[in-house]
Amino acid sequence: MSGNNREAAVRRLLEQAPRPVPPEIHTEALRRGGRMLRRRTLARRALWLLLLAATLAFTVWALTAQPRVEPPSETTPPLSGW
Repeated sequence: MSGNNREAAVRRLLEQAPRPVPPEIHTEALRRGGRMLRRRTLARRALWLLLLAATLAFTVWALTAQPRVEPPSETTPPLSGW
């Protein structure tokens, strides 16, 4: 199909009267759309909860483990009895 033929075919389709839509499609679309929105909302909440839990776990670890403090040297004997 060349460009002119395609354009003519599209024009014919657009000039036709739209076909009637069966009424049961509307209710089915509403049901599916509502379900999709609920799933998306649930997934978004779960991801925020996971992010919050990960942030909390990292904060607790950073406070208790103190990763920035140099560990004590174990090669030098302790100086006691001086």
